[in-house]
Amino acid sequence: MTSADSERSLDWIDTSLLVVFLVGLYLGVSLPITSKIPLTCAPSGFAGLAMLWRRRDQIRPTHLAGLFGVIALYLGSIFTAADYSFLGKRATGLLQLTYSLIIGYALFLTMVQGQRKQVAAILLGFCVFIIVGCLLESYAGLRPISDWVREKIFESAYVYDADLRDEILYGKVRPKLFTSEPSAVTFSFTHFCSIWLVTSPWRYKIVVYAGLVGAALIVMPGPTLVLMLLLAIPYFIFLSGTVDGVRPGSAATRLIGALALSAIVLGVAVWIGNMFFAERLKELADGKDASFFYRFTGPMLVAFEMFDKYPWAGSGLTGEPFIADDVINVYMNAPGFQAAWKIPKIGDVLTNYFWLHWIYLGLIWGAVIFAGMSGWLRILGVPSVLYCWTCWAILGQASGAYVGPKTWAVLFTAAAVSIIATRPAHPRPTELPVYPALLANRRRAA
Repeated sequence: MTSADSERSLDWIDTSLLVVFLVGLYLGVSLPITSKIPLTCAPSGFAGLAMLWRRRDQIRPTHLAGLFGVIALYLGSIFTAADYSFLGKRATGLLQLTYSLIIGYALFLTMVQGQRKQVAAILLGFCVFIIVGCLLESYAGLRPISDWVREKIFESAYVYDADLRDEILYGKVRPKLFTSEPSAVTFSFTHFCSIWLVTSPWRYKIVVYAGLVGAALIVMPGPTLVLMLLLAIPYFIFLSGTVDGVRPGSAATRLIGALALSAIVLGVAVWIGNMFFAERLKELADGKDASFFYRFTGPMLVAFEMFDKYPWAGSGLTGEPFIADDVINVYMNAPGFQAAWKIPKIGDVLTNYFWLHWIYLGLIWGAVIFAGMSGWLRILGVPSVLYCWTCWAILGQASGAYVGPKTWAVLFTAAAVSIIATRPAHPRPTELPVYPALLANRRRAA
């Protein structure tokens, strides 16, 4: 580690841009560029471009080679997908994906320049803000203001209208806190808390994390929060216990300890699910939970259909129109699907970006691009690619929009915090070079 590493720090401009980027991810507000191409998570886009400019000196040719290589793989996937009449739609998806990867890379470059305490403080600040804001919305009259802001920033976009269902399932109207729907609040809270757990240097951060989980379950209940416990598992297995860049003990000992702790966490997650979401689980068991079907069961079944029908390149990026009939056929014949459930748009019933990866790319290109992206993460210096992908896959169960910034911000923030958490806190002394003249004097003295 060099002295420059020990002097890493975010100035007020970097901090402000990072906050704006996270706000953009939280709100998910889009600006239309053309009638068919929106600028998704617009504040994140503007902040990301500013970050990229400020961190231009940290951009390495190998980084760019990795980025262009990944984009080239996606380009290959859309050119090998069936039916070229959908090429324009797929090209639009590639453009949106490229935008998301570029600003995600900018976010990564900025975050890794921050000190561990700095990044942890920003993330914890967001988590506390969300909890306090939800409390104010539910109990202190903030809801009218929140609803007014939501109407202004989302306009004709989808706005959540299932408050009556929430009152039946959760006994309350769930807070939306300026976002389009309650799941957007719980997703952001889950994401930010999970990466705070990795970056925080606090000795008893697990206790604080458990407290955040409990507070969220009370203030903004939703099944996405159970993922907070699952997200602790990859941290325990791949990153926890690192001190000055080294994980003490043997690999076998660390793995056994991490697995034991993970088993406990998994048991707690199951218990919490049964305790807090009994009505939701009953709906699921009775085949009445359309939301769960559209988020998990349905996309998984469609992915398997793509493996069988289009194994080489799937539907192509954002290829929902191409496979609309296949999706409807799979859903209508799936156990647990009810014909009364509405399917307004095919994209609205495929809300799982992990399975969308396989739906869009098929088995072959999906595996190739996973490998290519993993290679790029290695080039970026990520200590555990498996940690990044595990976090990405877990959070994918609660979000769609595969080509959007939120999806890839999950991967890049995981990459950044894994580096921050395992980076030596203090520079190690390096040996001084032995100059030829000094070496000659030593030989004569001997």
